[in-house]
Formats: sequence, C-alpha cells, structure tokens
Amino acid sequence: MKVVIIGGGIIGAALAHRLIRDGADVTVLDAGLGATAASFGWINASFFLDDDHFRLRAEGIAAWRRLGVEIAWSGCLCWEESGDAFDAQAAALRALGYPVKEVDADWIRRAEPHLRAPDRALRFAQEGVAAPSAVACDMLCGAKVVRGLAVTHITETSGRITGVATRAGHIAADRVIVAAGTASTGLLAPLGVHLPMLERPGAMMRTRALPSMLAHVMAAPGQELRQDAQGHVWAPMAAQHQGDARTSIDTPPDVLAQETLARLRALLPGAALEWEEVLFAHRPVPQDGRPVIGPCGPSGLFAAVMHSGVTLAAITAETLVPQVMNGALSNTQAALVAPYGADRFQSG
Repeated sequence: MKVVIIGGGIIGAALAHRLIRDGADVTVLDAGLGATAASFGWINASFFLDDDHFRLRAEGIAAWRRLGVEIAWSGCLCWEESGDAFDAQAAALRALGYPVKEVDADWIRRAEPHLRAPDRALRFAQEGVAAPSAVACDMLCGAKVVRGLAVTHITETSGRITGVATRAGHIAADRVIVAAGTASTGLLAPLGVHLPMLERPGAMMRTRALPSMLAHVMAAPGQELRQDAQGHVWAPMAAQHQGDARTSIDTPPDVLAQETLARLRALLPGAALEWEEVLFAHRPVPQDGRPVIGPCGPSGLFAAVMHSGVTLAAITAETLVPQVMNGALSNTQAALVAPYGADRFQSG
C-alpha cells in the first residue's frame, strides 16, 4: 500500500514510523514551517480539557513508552496553582487515577538545588520530555521524505483518493493522511471536509547552554521551563502556555525574550541566563481545542491534526495506522478516539 503523509512534524513522523513497521510504502511531504521545532516537548496528561481528553493524553504517555524511542522520563514539578486550587487540581487528577505525589520545599530543594523552591508542588513522575525535532527525524528513518515542496491539492476520482498534486507534479497514493498542522484546513476544504481552527500563535525561547541545573520539567505560576541534554533552557514566552488563548503576538521578539528571562531569573537565581534563539509557530488547534484523528471525506483520506502533538503523536499512530491499513481497532482503542472524528464539525 502506498501512503502519502502531508506533514513531516512529529505527528507525521510517528505515523510514518508505524506505517513502515506495518509494511506500507510511505512518502512524507514536508513543506516546512511547522510547529514541531518550536514545541516545548512536554509529554503529559496533567493538562486536559475533559475526562475523554485526559484518557487520550494518559494513553499517549503509555504509547510513547511502548514505542521505545528516546524520551527523557524526567517527571514534572507543578505548582501553577496555589491554596484551594492546588488541592483541587491534585484531587481531580487522583480521582482520574493519575499518579500524583505532593512534595514540600525541603524535598524540592534536594531534588532541584538551583530552583527557588515553592512551599509545595505536585510531582508527576511518569511525565517526560522529547526533543521534538530530533525524535521526529529519528522516526522518519525508512520513509521517503521530500522537504520544501508544498501540496497544492489532494486528488480523487469517483470518491476515492488517488494522490496529491504538487508544483513538481502528481504523486500517486492509495491513502493520504493530512498531518499538516494549520495548513490542513485548506487542504481538506476542497474535498468537503470542514476543519475550523483557532488562531493560536506561539513563541518559544531557548537560552545559551548552561551546566546541568534542572532535573524535572517545571510548571510554575506563569512560566514553564525545562533544560535539554545540551544544557539549553527552553521556555514558552507566554504565561500559562498550555491554556494560552492569544490570537496574535504583537511584542517584538527581543522584548518577549527579556520578559521571559526575567521570569526565569526569578525562578533560577544566580543562573547566567541569556537567550539564544526565539522560535515562532502557529499551533494547530481545532476549533473546540480537541484533536482530529480519523478518516474523513473521500475513501482513503485521513486527518491527524492537534495540539499538543508531542503528547499525542504515539497514540495517534497506534489508533490511526490500523484504520489506514484496513485493520480493526480494539474496542478500547475505538472508544479512545471516538470523540475525535472530523465529522463533529461537518454540520457547520
């Protein structure tokens, strides 16, 4: 079976990895400028929109472990909330069966001596972090990858997908998966698939490399941060990044960077923090904030569009690839992705 995946970010890469394992002939077309390179990389289920979304994200963590690619299972320290809200967050996660441990300032100081320790935090030991671009690159091994070439439209004949058209010519395919982030809406619309998206620009800052200082992903009030294996500290440049509802970024990048550095310096007193790179991207957020995963439109067409792709890439591959390859999902898998078909938007 010949499959074309439109989009070479972490979603497209995870799909390619699974499809190749299952015997498909895979071509990935990546026009560039996607969200993966600017992703924070945090794999978690402590942020969720409803119970179904929590279950998908929790299974997303398990799917990454089953996949076996290189992930830093560092755990997360979270103290975004305080007082009663802190207790309510912990209680809600425990009620859903999520492993949560409350740790005090003494524990935090021992685990994170460079951090200005809060009085208490929630520790999610099962959470991790990926280097998104590197992980995506590794998962694309074995695929035929074409970079810098945009798809102009998806082709179909008599209600069945036949491939994709590009400025360099037509590429035939038995199946086409649209994993093109914010470009997905325009690719799907001519085929009668309505996929409204929210405008959600994002910005990420990476510092110059420093000696190893941080063991966990940190979710502090108004700032998330992590340190990678090379010593760079990564920090979203918006308070409450995962719930960020801004529709535009109007502040110059150097000003944003200095504001972010100020927040980081308050958390890491004495650290010689200087910004090195700022990355902008448009996050692919469907209108209701939830993923789109599954078949849509003409026979042979599938969509995989979501935020956050890093958390959900592995479980998306586990649940979508069997459908692409004419296989059957287990009852558990089918229930997991049932809320996330594109059909929920088709009435307008």
